[in-house]
Amino acid sequence: MSDELKKILYVEDEPDIQAVAKIALEAVGGFELKVCSSGDEAIAAAAAFAPDLLLLDVMMPGMDGPTTLAELRKLSGLENTPIIFMTAKVQPQEVEHFKSLGAVEVIAKPFDPMGLADQVREAWSKA
Repeated sequence: MSDELKKILYVEDEPDIQAVAKIALEAVGGFELKVCSSGDEAIAAAAAFAPDLLLLDVMMPGMDGPTTLAELRKLSGLENTPIIFMTAKVQPQEVEHFKSLGAVEVIAKPFDPMGLADQVREAWSKA
């Protein structure tokens, strides 16, 4: 793992949420972002992009966040990449479940666009 967080692979199926997060993470946060609309797209793009962090929506059509994570973990170089889940499901038992899958953090949706980059950096520092 590199010392500085630069590249984030972001998987989110909702275009409106993608757009807000892209501004929050690129313009405000200064990160390089690869946005994917599905788990399949993320798996196809991940190895070439070589992200420092995975930011995954939990509920997506087709392949959900946890399934996408399991598939990404099979790719060379992504076995130990830190992961953050984003979801509206933030009951304590749900958060514990996501952390048991390997998430360093669970960010609640809707998120604060101005605070998202800081939340991501804080999670990165724990990883």
